[in-house]
Amino acid sequence: MSYKKTGRFDKRKADELRPIKMEVGVLPNCTGSARVKAGKTTAIAGVYGPKEVRPKHLQLNDKLLIRCYYDLISFSVTDRARPRPSRRSRELGLVIKNALEKSIFVEDYPKSMLEVFVEITEADAGSRCAAITAASLAVADAGIQMRDFVPAVAAGKIDDLICLDLTKEEEDVHDGGGATDIPVAYIPSIDEVTLLQLDGKISSKELIEAIKLGIKGCKKIHEMMGKTFKENYKIKAVKE
Repeated sequence: MSYKKTGRFDKRKADELRPIKMEVGVLPNCTGSARVKAGKTTAIAGVYGPKEVRPKHLQLNDKLLIRCYYDLISFSVTDRARPRPSRRSRELGLVIKNALEKSIFVEDYPKSMLEVFVEITEADAGSRCAAITAASLAVADAGIQMRDFVPAVAAGKIDDLICLDLTKEEEDVHDGGGATDIPVAYIPSIDEVTLLQLDGKISSKELIEAIKLGIKGCKKIHEMMGKTFKENYKIKAVKE
């Protein structure tokens, strides 16, 4: 049956996000931590620091050194992932770092290091976007001085439909060339995109439409991040 005739597999509207759940303070031994579940994709982030830079020669005299690590747990996908760092995991660690860095007042932490670890425990597309969102919440939970949260989501094209937050099933569609995936990370307070990638084929006009849709989705996620963070600290205040 043609995808064009049936619409999105999970019956969402073109601009509708998957159900999203967020928590902060989920790992007791970290400086800050968070969990983000978007549909069937789950990312858990833990932050350590600011702390002394090791090895010493990596120290930056005028700003914070940020190191990010991304890991896809072996049984998070249908085909078992290899239980060791891959080229893709190293690349995604750099993607997370670049997406986050502009949101942090790095000049406030010279000669220090912040380590961000993200584990993907379930993967059904959008793992890098869930990882960035979880990492941003974890950095905030660690008390690091930030300009804003960094929400992230993928927009895309399936056949002739520009849509938001693709699932793995949608990414795997092959009807007229398959799906196009465009991950976007965005900082609302400074109106800046900190991640923009493209996998697939799309016209320039459609790309602009997809980016605008991605930013719209990021703004919705940003609202959820703020509510999650505020609610967590209300609960903490009541307990204290």
